Amino acid sequence: MTKFESSVKQIAYPVEDVYRNISDLSNLERVRDRVPEDKLQDFQFDSDSVQVSVAPVGTIKLRIVEREENKCVKFETEQSPMPFNLWIQVLPVTATESKMKVTVKADIPFMLKGMVSGPLQDGVEKIADALSQIPFV
Repeated sequence: MTKFESSVKQIAYPVEDVYRNISDLSNLERVRDRVPEDKLQDFQFDSDSVQVSVAPVGTIKLRIVEREENKCVKFETEQSPMPFNLWIQVLPVTATESKMKVTVKADIPFMLKGMVSGPLQDGVEKIADALSQIPFV
């Protein structure tokens, strides 16, 4: 398994608000209009899973497999061209601020590692950037 980590993102909301929003994927409804339709299609979600078609990769479906209150939400792929786990860690900084990091562990075949490592690292960073900009109210 190869590990990809985002940089730590500062968030101007309490850890409880951030955790409450990322641990219930139905909250994605509030940011649906920010999803770029040219890159992501068939964006569907419920409280425990999210599915999206990513050109040229295909359909990716993730399901929450573990929630650790005010600390971490872990996901596993249910459908993906390449199996991976993703988790979002949140920690309090102050009573009104928190920080977040996104981590992906992917089972990348040796022959593909050189081609996909850069785009995967970039993708993990973009996910973290997008999450850090959500209004967690």
